Amino acid sequence: MATLQVKSIDDQLYKALGKRAAMENRSISQEVISIIKAHLATPSNKHKQASEQFLALCGTWDDDQSAQVIVEQVREARHRGDHREVDF
Repeated sequence: MATLQVKSIDDQLYKALGKRAAMENRSISQEVISIIKAHLATPSNKHKQASEQFLALCGTWDDDQSAQVIVEQVREARHRGDHREVDF
């Protein structure tokens, strides 16, 4: 079994870990392992949620055209000096 050593823990954090460990009848080391296991066992979907929130805020659209075709249309409109909305 591997050993992990953590240095320079803030005194307040160490006291909080000690209190939490005491409430669970564990040593501080056992409590830290328990916290890490619980955290790693929880699937993280923060990135997915952030992407969904961003798209909800900014909007999105579905289009059958490829991204390359859309980019070419935008560039052509810019080249023409056409500042109207481009029909996609």
